[in-house]
Amino acid sequence: MIVIGVSSGTSADGIDVAAARFALDGDLIRLTPLGHLDHPYPDDLRRELRSALPPASTTLETVCRLDTLIGREFGRAALAGMEAFTEGRADLISSHGQTLFHWAEGSTVHGTLQMGGPAWIAEATGVPVLSDPRTADVAAGGQGAPLAAVLDTLLLGERHEATAALNLGGIANVTVVRPGRDPLAFDTGPANTLLDSAMRLITDGAIDLDVDGRLARSGTPVPELLDHLLAEPYYRQAPPKSTGPELFGPDHLEAALRATGRPEDGDLLATLVELTAVTVADALRPHGVVEVLASGGGTRNPALMERLAARLGPARLDTVDALGVDGDAKEAYLFALIGFLSAHGLPAALPACTGARHSAIAGSFTPGSGPLRLPEPADRPPRLLRVEPAP
Repeated sequence: MIVIGVSSGTSADGIDVAAARFALDGDLIRLTPLGHLDHPYPDDLRRELRSALPPASTTLETVCRLDTLIGREFGRAALAGMEAFTEGRADLISSHGQTLFHWAEGSTVHGTLQMGGPAWIAEATGVPVLSDPRTADVAAGGQGAPLAAVLDTLLLGERHEATAALNLGGIANVTVVRPGRDPLAFDTGPANTLLDSAMRLITDGAIDLDVDGRLARSGTPVPELLDHLLAEPYYRQAPPKSTGPELFGPDHLEAALRATGRPEDGDLLATLVELTAVTVADALRPHGVVEVLASGGGTRNPALMERLAARLGPARLDTVDALGVDGDAKEAYLFALIGFLSAHGLPAALPACTGARHSAIAGSFTPGSGPLRLPEPADRPPRLLRVEPAP
């Protein structure tokens, strides 16, 4: 089965596309990566989207516009992936959409909203679409996040030592796989979201990220600011837990700067890098992990990776590329996997990780140009996933 995964993270800068061939062999899933690409949002859509994100107020007109415009853009991205990697054909498109709001209060998630109408994707590609993959888990009492746990646990299922998968997107999330025990997964706090907010603050919106961590490397963490940021109660909340820019957005950073003063630009970036390194290491320390495999945009920030390696020691830090998965495309492959699982009647979210009362099949299906036909349901859940080279 060929599945195209399309997703966009909290940075809201564009769409990640990955194509994969999946096969179910007993309790083993075989994943053959076929390719991946980045599809940037048009500048006007990126601006409109970011201006609607929390803590900004918005209108139902804007929500309708964004749902439509994002859906059309996801359709273009999926079609580009099909044309580039699968000779224009696929069995399923699996779309995460663009998160506009994650309704979390303390340890409870009440709802989650992803934009990007699936009908636009189906119309553009002629292929059935799985969309809205988080809501079923939330309805079952779960966090709806981090969904990465389903891929991480299958990839790491044969490890004989406690191992963590770390995703450094806008928000950092971890999955901890421990032999003989249930896995854990949760959001640790900000990864890139505050760093990107700081760069927009420093440059009056002209630049979104600290390329190669150059500005962070030029500075030194400011203890007073770091301590103020670490006082956020979220860090001491027990998992399962999830968060987003609703909490760790520009307002969070600006409130901290008002309370402690704004340091030099390099020192500000260095402090935010240290915040991510400290909170990730503190979150993983109780679980005795011996290796951490990172993915996501944060892995391209040498300053962040250096501080993570220092804080995580003696645990080893590597990237998920060591397992045959391109770290830049892991999220898109994740949603392709979720589409494959749902098409076979298999749940994607793990109650031990999300806190749900029971496992639930993720998402809703939108037919393509013809009748919706799904495979026969699988008779047992998979235990392992193996990445195999393309022929």
